[in-house]
Amino acid sequence: MLPGRILCIDDEELGLLVRKMTLEAEGYEVTIAPDGPSGLQLFASQPFDLVLLDHSMPGMNGGQVAEEIRLRSPGTPIVLLSAYVTLPEEHIAMVDAYITKGESTDLLLTTIHSLIEKAKRGGLAK
Repeated sequence: MLPGRILCIDDEELGLLVRKMTLEAEGYEVTIAPDGPSGLQLFASQPFDLVLLDHSMPGMNGGQVAEEIRLRSPGTPIVLLSAYVTLPEEHIAMVDAYITKGESTDLLLTTIHSLIEKAKRGGLAK
């Protein structure tokens, strides 16, 4: 059994593909989207155990995408990634974890695993 289904949304193609390969190597099933609107379409069409979301994207930033996901599915864990150290507090408040892109892969994997397990036990609800 796979440890979970993850939706990764990021306009940076290389980073998106590296995260996909990293997560799949850990046994996750990963679906990718190149921007917020297409990510929301995928989110509406199939179930995901977690959303891994870039903050800085053209057209619709990660905070806006997270807000839409919260409206549709309040208990789905969201991890926000950003190259920036500081983000608007209201965007950080929308997510379950905020990680800068310079952090270790181990931190990202540990955070994802922990959030999925907690959500499966019914412990997440924003």
